[in-house]
Amino acid sequence: MRNRFIFFFMIACMLPVFSCTKNKDAVYRKSRALMDTYVTISVVAGSGERAESAIDKAFLEIERFGHKVNFFSKDSEISLINREAGVKEVRVSPETMDLIKRAVSIAGKTGGAFDPTIGSVMKLWDFHEGIKPPDEEIRSALPLVNYRNVRIDEEKSTVFLEKKGMMLDLGGIAKGYAADLGVASLRKEGIASGIVAVAGDIRTFGLKPDGGLWNIGLRNPRQKDESDELIARMHLGGKAISTAGDYERFFMADGKRYHHLLDPSTGYPADCCRSVSVVSDEGVLSDAFSTAVFILGPDRGLSLLRQMDLDAVVVDKEGRIISTPGLKGKIEIEEND
Repeated sequence: MRNRFIFFFMIACMLPVFSCTKNKDAVYRKSRALMDTYVTISVVAGSGERAESAIDKAFLEIERFGHKVNFFSKDSEISLINREAGVKEVRVSPETMDLIKRAVSIAGKTGGAFDPTIGSVMKLWDFHEGIKPPDEEIRSALPLVNYRNVRIDEEKSTVFLEKKGMMLDLGGIAKGYAADLGVASLRKEGIASGIVAVAGDIRTFGLKPDGGLWNIGLRNPRQKDESDELIARMHLGGKAISTAGDYERFFMADGKRYHHLLDPSTGYPADCCRSVSVVSDEGVLSDAFSTAVFILGPDRGLSLLRQMDLDAVVVDKEGRIISTPGLKGKIEIEEND
């Protein structure tokens, strides 16, 4: 489980969780371990009781969804699709269908830089134990990575992977989608403002009690110590922001950093960036496009973002920070020694 956040909330006068303040809007926050990470939900509400009820329902929604798309659970819908690859189509729930459909669509828009069929290669790597697979195993698995071989039948609500051994892995998009679901659940309960953070995939909505934008800190991908140093601060309202970074799941071997952001064309970690943070209207978009831009690198990645009308902060492999013009006035770059 990833035990550190990519972003940090910097909410002015953050109150203790479920404060006893009455009849006045305040920020209430609660965290829970879900989807193999930590999920933190902050809401603006007039009472702790109302906030807790809404937050708990959002947690349940995220937990329910997480079970369906868990790559590592044999009981998930994704695992069933993978087991039946090359054999038969699998009927899935509306949410899983929607997520897979959007993942395949985004794969096409990114030219395969984001590819949800990376699972056959991803399973070869063990970032926890620091195990790099043999080159020949990676080469043999690469032909199974191709989003064009995902067959979707919306009328029957079925998904079929055309080649035996193909595997969907939605880890590069599912957490952003979960953040969107969390916000939808909170709004259904009458919450008009808050933040849902599924690890580094964050969705903001509404404003802080003082009427200001939410403040989000972007973590330095090369921490000097355990101080959680920031490289920038963002001011957002009604936007999602996701980071893809080479510092969360990685190991070092022979002086080289091996991380989980694999290039679908090679099967090896991409090495043009240290981190990419994408801002969009939806978490599902910011999540997937942050991965794609990381794979493509600064030049091609920023070109893609211009085409998609998305904004981003990119830290390249040399540590240089690049932000898109659309973030002017919304970002403060930190001066670190």
